[in-house]
Amino acid sequence: MRERLRQGGPAAERGRAVGRLVPHLVAAAVTAVVLAPLARPGYVLRYDMVFVPRQALSWEVIAPATALPRAVPQDAVVALANQLVPGWLLQRLVLVAILYFAALGAARLVPTRRTAVRVVAALGYAWTPYLAERLLIGQWGLLVAYAAMPWLVRAAIGVRAGERGALRRLLLAAAVSAITPTGGLLALVVVAVLLVGRGTARSASVGVGVTLLLNAPWLVAGFTSAGEGRSDPAGVAVFAARAENWAGPLVALAGTGGIWNAQATPASRAGLLVPVATGLLLVVAAAGVPLLRRRWAAGVTNRLGLLAVGSWLAAVFGVLPGAVTVLGWLVANVPGAGLLRDGQKLLIPYALLLAVAVALGAERLAGWLTARFDAATGRVLLVGAALLPVAVLPDLAFGGVGRLRPVAWPADWAAVARLVQERPGEVISLPFQEYQSYSWNDDQVVIDPAPRYLGVPVLIDDTLRVDGTAVAGEDPQAARVRDLLDAGEPVATAGPRWVLVQRAAGPPVDPATLAGLHRVYAGEDLTLYENPQWRQAPAPARPGPVGLAHLLAATVVLAIGFSDAARRSYRVVASRHASPAEGEGG
Repeated sequence: MRERLRQGGPAAERGRAVGRLVPHLVAAAVTAVVLAPLARPGYVLRYDMVFVPRQALSWEVIAPATALPRAVPQDAVVALANQLVPGWLLQRLVLVAILYFAALGAARLVPTRRTAVRVVAALGYAWTPYLAERLLIGQWGLLVAYAAMPWLVRAAIGVRAGERGALRRLLLAAAVSAITPTGGLLALVVVAVLLVGRGTARSASVGVGVTLLLNAPWLVAGFTSAGEGRSDPAGVAVFAARAENWAGPLVALAGTGGIWNAQATPASRAGLLVPVATGLLLVVAAAGVPLLRRRWAAGVTNRLGLLAVGSWLAAVFGVLPGAVTVLGWLVANVPGAGLLRDGQKLLIPYALLLAVAVALGAERLAGWLTARFDAATGRVLLVGAALLPVAVLPDLAFGGVGRLRPVAWPADWAAVARLVQERPGEVISLPFQEYQSYSWNDDQVVIDPAPRYLGVPVLIDDTLRVDGTAVAGEDPQAARVRDLLDAGEPVATAGPRWVLVQRAAGPPVDPATLAGLHRVYAGEDLTLYENPQWRQAPAPARPGPVGLAHLLAATVVLAIGFSDAARRSYRVVASRHASPAEGEGG
């Protein structure tokens, strides 16, 4: 009873309970508003986001033979989850988790006791141009890392403070981030920068070492791939940050926007007042930095600031004239440097620090207004700060105002998948291009879904064409098929077992291209041909290190998960058997 009185009694307890509940409600509201179209049945298919009813787990998704491992281990994780959860539900679970945990993580990270300030941070991180643009381009794997970043930073702060269980939470956030190469690389850099230093040698070594191990699947797959790993330097200019309004690309990046693809940019980003709003956010963030330095240890604030500045400079790098030449040389000569071409995707640490600093800046300004006028004026400012991201970017709501619209897979796809799975063999997909557009998908651009749907090796062209510029891919096998087709040779001479013609994706294929093939299925959208000259080649020797890397990374994830579950179970058991005195003191 005395303890309750010291803490303020039942009313104070109710207030604290409400304060804990509000960030969850805000996160749920943001998720519901953004993903409202997904209440309809079907699949959202847009650019890089392709979910299928059941994606097969094969060696090709674990370690692509010739292509760069851009979807490693993402495709393997999806295939595993797809064995338990149908694709339509898995897609919704992933997208809901991204929005919900991004908002909740930012709310919990900001160092404040005021619930309204937490709401400002939640909306400031979960309703950003970065999230909108990456969602509209379908890069959900990168957004998983975006949602995990507040939790990763919070755990790193706990590790530095010697908080029990913080290292385990950090490794769990790092494991989630490492679903894509970019996310894993960002997690590794963040862990190293925040932990390496005086007094944290053991934790830093474990954190960095395990995070590096979690990145092993794509690292090892990249090193053992038959491709060279070098990229076309023409992609540097194509993937550079883009101006979204009159203020230019630097201001677009300052507001966490600037993605290279105009089709993935919300229309509101072209507004005349958007740069003004960006400038206002930067001013408020500057006002919040002193509070951040007082409430976090100076080392944490400085290092997180270094990460934020570094990520912004990496995004700017592709825009600067002299830097373009340097970056072009890197991607053309250094294997794996192609990860740096799209620098805007590296803005995650900057976006997080901006959201936290803006929230604290709003708290500081609200306090000043309360002291000068009254409490209501201060509350109005906090409400305005919370709603500003929504007011500046209203077209993130309702799936980017209808751009994330679920559709049904045509029946042809299931029929073709059954045929090729009965007699497995390599498939060449025509039209031979990486991205397709279907009338049944509202003519939205989507990466060729055949590799994920069919469950067998599918060869597609990885050349990317943007505004008339062709950026060569890195897959040597695709390059050989492309040269053969350009020369007018029949596709059968490439030696596939199957040729899939996606009639809904483009004009009719030249009959000469299909010479020598036997048609086995003809549907409304798809036609499948078999190559009677196909002879099964010896199965290529898959490099053992790739499988070992996946196994080790999976073992680490399971160990982290089981240790956390064991700790929670112990707490439950201990609380049930504790004496009354022990229960009150716990």
